[in-house]
Amino acid sequence: MNPGTVMNTETQTQELWQRRLQLFPITAEVRPSPRDGSPALTVGGCDLDALAHEYGTPLYCFDAATLDAAAEQYRRSLAAHYPGRAAVTYAGKAFFCKAIAQWTQRQGFWLDCTGAGEIGVAVAAGVPRQRILVHGVNKSDEDLDAALRHGEIIVVDNLAELYRIAGRTPALAELPDLWIRVRPGVAVDTHAYRQTGQEDSKFGMSPLEAMEAVRFCRAQGLPLTGLHFHQGSHFHDPAPVGPALDTVLDLVAEMASATGWQPASLSPGGGWGVPYHEDDLPHPDVDAYVAFVAQRVAAGCAERGLELPALHLEPGRSLVARAGVALYRTGGEKQSATRRWLPIDGGLADNPRPALYGARYSALPVRAPQRPVADAAWIAGPFCESGDVLIEALPLPALEPGEVLAVPVSGAYHLAMQSNYNGARKPAVLWLADGAAHVIQRRETIADLVARDADLPG
Repeated sequence: MNPGTVMNTETQTQELWQRRLQLFPITAEVRPSPRDGSPALTVGGCDLDALAHEYGTPLYCFDAATLDAAAEQYRRSLAAHYPGRAAVTYAGKAFFCKAIAQWTQRQGFWLDCTGAGEIGVAVAAGVPRQRILVHGVNKSDEDLDAALRHGEIIVVDNLAELYRIAGRTPALAELPDLWIRVRPGVAVDTHAYRQTGQEDSKFGMSPLEAMEAVRFCRAQGLPLTGLHFHQGSHFHDPAPVGPALDTVLDLVAEMASATGWQPASLSPGGGWGVPYHEDDLPHPDVDAYVAFVAQRVAAGCAERGLELPALHLEPGRSLVARAGVALYRTGGEKQSATRRWLPIDGGLADNPRPALYGARYSALPVRAPQRPVADAAWIAGPFCESGDVLIEALPLPALEPGEVLAVPVSGAYHLAMQSNYNGARKPAVLWLADGAAHVIQRRETIADLVARDADLPG
C-alpha cells in the first residue's frame, strides 16, 4: 500500500488493521475494555488505555512474553546450527536499565556494556563479572578502569587503547580477556549512519593493525582470546556477512601462520533487523540469519584448517524492538493546505530515529482500533523542530483529542537515545506480564531536570 492511500472498503480496513497488529508484541489482542466494554488494544493481558490513564503519557511498555520468545528463538537456532559452542550477548545500547540487565541474566546471556555508565548499571543490577563484555570506540580512563574492574571481556577498538590497557595491568590481580575489533571493509545494506564495517569506518582496527595487536599481546603476555567485527545495524539480508567472515577468517589464518595464535572466540556482532511498518512485513527470519552465519564460520574454518571458535552473536534490536510499545495522547487535529496533522505529546525527545534515519513507523488507536480509516495523517510531536514528525502519511481513523495512540516496535533505540529537549521529562517504562504492569523506570520529574544545576555565582 502506498503512503497516504485511504481505505474505501471495510475489507481493506480490516486487512490493514490485521497487518498492523502483526507489528505489536505477540500477546497483543483487542478485548472489551473493563472501563466501558468497547474494544481496546491489550498487551500482556493489560489494557493499554487504562495504563495510559494510570501512568500518564508518553509511556513505554515492554511485553515480557515477546522478550522471552525472541531470546528462545536465538537459543534454539544456535543450538541447532552451532551446537555447544555459541553464546548470545545482549547489546545494551538498544535499551538498557537495571530490569533489562536482570532479564539478560535470567536468559543466560552475556551483557554488552559501553562505557562506565552502562557498566555501573549492570553492576547495580547484580550482573556478575563473568557475564559483562565491554565495548567502546574511544574509552576514557574511567571507562577502562571500570572495564578492567568489572568486565570479563574487553573488546579493544584500537592500538592506542591496547597500549593503555597494558599500562594498567601490573596493578590488577585478574585481567579480563581481550578481543580485537577488526574492520572487515564490508558493510551491510542499511542507513549510512548505521554502517560500521566499511574501510573508512571509525570502528575497529585494520587487518595490519590487528596483526600488530596480536604480536603485542603475545609479547606482553596479555590474555588475547577473541576477534570481533560488526558491519551495521538493522539489516535484513545476511549475505554481506559472508564476505566479511571470509576476510576475517583469512586474517585468522594469516595470524595463525605468523604468530601461532588463533581466537578461541569469534563475534560477527549483531544488527539483524525488524519490521517497523506494515509494508516491511513479514518479520525477518532469525533462524535463517543464525544458520547462515554458523554454517559460513564452520565451513570457512574447515577450508582454512582453523580450529572452530566459540561463536558469539550480539543481538539487541531483534530481541527487544517488537516487545516495546510507545503510548502517546493526541491533541486537536489540524489541517494545513495539504496535510492532516495529528499532534501527540511525545516524539523527537523520546524517539529521534525518524529525524536521524528517516525511520518509518506505524500506529493504531488504542480504543476501537478497527474503526474505518478517515484519511492519511502526519503524526507530529510538540517539540520546536520541523523535523519532529514521528510518522508521515499514515492512514488512520478520525481521532478525538485525548485519545491514546499506540506505536509498535518501540523497544530499541528510542529510550536509549532520548533527550530532555525543550525540557521534556523522560517517560515511565512498564514491564507487562500475566496481566500485571510493573514500573521498571519511573517518569522523570522537573526536580530531576534541575537537580544537577547550580545558581549563577554572585
